Amino acid sequence: MGYNNVWVKEGDKWKTAFCTKYGLYKSLVMTFGLTNAPAAFQHFMNKLFKDLLDVCVIIYLDDILIYSKTDADHTQHVHKVLKRLMDNQLFCKASKCTFHVTLVEYLGIIVLDKGFSLDKLKIQAVQEWPTPTKVKEVQSFLGFANFLRQFVANFSHMARPLHNLVKKDTVWKWGTKEQEAFQGLKDAITNAPVLCHANPSKPYFLETDASGAALGSILSQRQEDGRLHPLGFLLESFKGAKQNYNTHNKELLAIIRSFEYWRIFLEGTLHPITVFTNHCNLEYWKESCTFNRRHARWHLLLAGYNFQIVYQPGKQSGKPDALSRRSNHADTPPANQTMLPDPVFANLALVTPEKELQRQIKLSLDQDESLEEILLFLQNESKAPPSIKRAFKDYKMEAGLLFYQGRIVVPDVGTLRTDLLRIFHNSPLAGHPGRQRTLELVSRNYYWPGIQADTYWHVDSCKTCQRIRKPKYGSILPQPLELPSRLWQHVSYDMIVDLPKDGNSDSILVIVDSFTKYVILVECSKKLKALELADLFLRHVWKHYGMPEKTVLDRGRVFNNKFLKALYQRLGIDPHFSLAYHPQSDGQTECVNPTVEHFLQASSGVNQKDWVKWLPMAEFAYNNAVHSSTGKSPFKALYGWEPSLTPSNVPTDVPEADDLATQMESQWREIEAALWQSKTRMVAGEVGKPLKFKIGEEAWLDAKNVKLKTLSPKLTEQRLGPFKVTKRISDRAYRLELPPTMRIHNVFYVGLLSKVKRDKKRSFENRPPPVTVDGEEEYKVKGITDMEERNGKWFFRVKWKGYGSEENTWEPRENLKNAEKILKNLKKK
Repeated sequence: MGYNNVWVKEGDKWKTAFCTKYGLYKSLVMTFGLTNAPAAFQHFMNKLFKDLLDVCVIIYLDDILIYSKTDADHTQHVHKVLKRLMDNQLFCKASKCTFHVTLVEYLGIIVLDKGFSLDKLKIQAVQEWPTPTKVKEVQSFLGFANFLRQFVANFSHMARPLHNLVKKDTVWKWGTKEQEAFQGLKDAITNAPVLCHANPSKPYFLETDASGAALGSILSQRQEDGRLHPLGFLLESFKGAKQNYNTHNKELLAIIRSFEYWRIFLEGTLHPITVFTNHCNLEYWKESCTFNRRHARWHLLLAGYNFQIVYQPGKQSGKPDALSRRSNHADTPPANQTMLPDPVFANLALVTPEKELQRQIKLSLDQDESLEEILLFLQNESKAPPSIKRAFKDYKMEAGLLFYQGRIVVPDVGTLRTDLLRIFHNSPLAGHPGRQRTLELVSRNYYWPGIQADTYWHVDSCKTCQRIRKPKYGSILPQPLELPSRLWQHVSYDMIVDLPKDGNSDSILVIVDSFTKYVILVECSKKLKALELADLFLRHVWKHYGMPEKTVLDRGRVFNNKFLKALYQRLGIDPHFSLAYHPQSDGQTECVNPTVEHFLQASSGVNQKDWVKWLPMAEFAYNNAVHSSTGKSPFKALYGWEPSLTPSNVPTDVPEADDLATQMESQWREIEAALWQSKTRMVAGEVGKPLKFKIGEEAWLDAKNVKLKTLSPKLTEQRLGPFKVTKRISDRAYRLELPPTMRIHNVFYVGLLSKVKRDKKRSFENRPPPVTVDGEEEYKVKGITDMEERNGKWFFRVKWKGYGSEENTWEPRENLKNAEKILKNLKKK
């Protein structure tokens, strides 16, 4: 009852009040159940025995452990502890005390003179543990076993199947693998070794190893029998960027983590710590004079330890090697390394996940100086003057993210903005849309000043888009179609044919709703018969949306089939066929076709035979982008809500069910009005002046007149190059520098050429790397373009070697220590 020896402070006793049938009572002394009672009692005991703690006494609440090296010392230590307890009216229960023993159970662990071992009762509990029959029982077993993991060398490996079983959304299945893991843990705990006590007067031995996916180490000391005995085990999987480290860095990281994990033992040792590694290059790492920033940090961390690295071949280091090379770690794939340029991998989405980007945005907010005033305002909003409140009224903080009018603000830090643009333009789910569609996708959830300009430039400078985008030519004036007044009232059909054979498919049936502009894409054969087309219509249109009143069909062989005409007439549908030799009269589907082809060109890459698997994503990308005629995405026009491109943390508002019908009706009226406005705006393409190119400038070449050995021209790049302009023949013709493999005339009409647009944000890729001086990165100064005095201090406008004038920066005098010669010449002038 040690708690009752601690008085409650005067003035705080009312906080312990409790009501009974005899009245209201309050405690005078500390009782069980009070929130801070354990911490208060631990503080009380520490204060009482402060001169004996870690000298001969260890205390956890009311559990007192007295230890000594000799019997004589132990008798004195016991007398000191008992006398202090007696002087403070603290009493021990004799039946719970043991004296002068070399083995004692303390906090669930058996403490021996030689080390630590498991309590037999706990071993028995594990041995008798029944086989789990549900997730809760597995979690209970893992929780109990996890307390004993320090005694099991390969605990995480053995428990991996059980951990996988209790993951969220995992279906319960207790099979052979799970039973073996369960039994393996029970056996390992039953036969757990004795972990020795650490002796600061003896040297420590650290055995480390790293595989492609994990690191392992064992800390040991040599005992009386002359052999190394373990003090503990360490096993960790590589996560995040550490998975991409090379072998040298992974082996070094194993040493770093081991020193961090056992710092209480390894810091300030009397004898040098011997570190065994099977990576021979690490033996000389401490003598290395050249290292990067990461190695510099590691050097600084290890400077506080007295150690030497000794090479030990892998055959002699079996224990840590086994820890790091378990089969459960072998599942981690090696990091991909890009060996070829991006266009070769056009079908890969090399973008950072959106949730990870949002995490980076949280961490980077305070690094953007332009957001400093806004963040300060939100921290002390109540104290801000009215003018500041009005200026920043649209900004809010939620879950660590800064929002502007409900959209996440992206700071101008690193490549965050570019990474987001890659998600909403370069990824397969986006499908390399145009300027306006990309801007609309990004702007749904994100905002930053200049987002439109950045988006337009990103799209214009996208190499993949420049290669595959068709040059625009003039055409006859289009004739607008009759406007529908409801969903799926008018339907357009067309086919994209002559694609590479993918299974039984070589064509795409394109179906468009004239009202919402919603598109359905169906793979099919060019030799599609009338009955087969009717079947596709029933399965993809009729069963979802009913019968259209009118269809607009391309006047091809399949669509013009007499049987198909009769079928439509029998169903009560009035078919309208487009004019011969001018497919744009069915402009609705003909406008969709280039967009679908554009997506497949960007996604299917060089192979071109796997376009069918990209078709669902092409349909999603088209329907998820805002249509210029309606001002809404086809998806929202049809269903009333926008789909998510990727899993996101952005909060969304879901309309109430009662309001949905009213909202949809209003939305469809808006679409009908927008279609009428779009109809009045329809004009033929503008004819502009011919482009002008400078000698040495690069240009794209239209590929339509160049015969290339590809499976399908539909999925082939629409532009070749870029090629350097070597001569201006006239305003209408230029000579290009072509590779020897292109055996064609090198003079081209200017209408076949187009400008190359480059992303300024990526221009650093070809810049010279910085030099390292005294461990710091420095850039070479090419010249000084201007200078000025600010508050008595001189600043110079620096032109950096290998960088454009837009990269010039103002630098103080102290930052230009390695440009003395240039400064002296400037002074002379």
